[in-house]
Amino acid sequence: MTIRYSLAHLTVLGCPTPEMIYVAARAGYDYVSPRVIYMGLPGEPNYALADDAVLLRKTRRALVETGLQVHDIELARVHDDMHATKYLPAMEVAAELGAKAVLASIWTQHIPYAIEKFAQICDLAAPFGLTVDLEYVPISSVNTLASAAAVLRAAQRPNAGLMVDMHHFNRALDRPEDLDALPREWFHFAHLCDAQAKIPEDRAEMTRILREERLYVGEGGIDIASILHHLPVSVYSIELPHLQRAREFGYAEHAFRCLESAKAYVAKHAATIEARA
Repeated sequence: MTIRYSLAHLTVLGCPTPEMIYVAARAGYDYVSPRVIYMGLPGEPNYALADDAVLLRKTRRALVETGLQVHDIELARVHDDMHATKYLPAMEVAAELGAKAVLASIWTQHIPYAIEKFAQICDLAAPFGLTVDLEYVPISSVNTLASAAAVLRAAQRPNAGLMVDMHHFNRALDRPEDLDALPREWFHFAHLCDAQAKIPEDRAEMTRILREERLYVGEGGIDIASILHHLPVSVYSIELPHLQRAREFGYAEHAFRCLESAKAYVAKHAATIEARA
């Protein structure tokens, strides 16, 4: 099985989308996973390609010059008082750039409402040939494998998927073997990273680590090979924010080290990973 790798936005947070593509190409990635939906978080740069014709033009040129492809875009958040149609412009851009998926997550406590909105996002994405892959996050309202699976079962959309992040899976105390009970067609790609073995009890520290200090694959305490053994995916998007290393090494070197460590780990554990259940 040929594994392909994508560079995720958070790994090079602050790197404009065209530059991110050149960085990914030089490092040896196959895809990029940019954040083209502006979330409006404090200090977050705005790379909403649908709203910036110059940035979109530069992004198109970077893809042509490097030969890279966009794998997925982020982030279609489900939150209170939202209209799913606000993601349509980003979906149009994603389809134009050849993307395969839209990453989503849920940040409302009203789960029936969340299911309705997630289903609407799936319906809007379907005509573009995009899947909508739900990522559960330990600091969000849908924060375990079981809760994410419940949303997908309730939504019942053929283009809905489930995206497993190694950090989030570990922090949720989920069991790799529980992945076997879920439909294989839900899985399209996974997020690779590692983290300290000790799980923070404090929410603020949990948040800090997941946004600022994840580790190279194989450097931390997560049994990544056991998780990948139960995931029928061949695209690994490396989401590995480590702000200190990005500042110290620069975006290009950090992205390169992320990829090289991931490839080395996957090669070392190939027998476990590829002998899928």
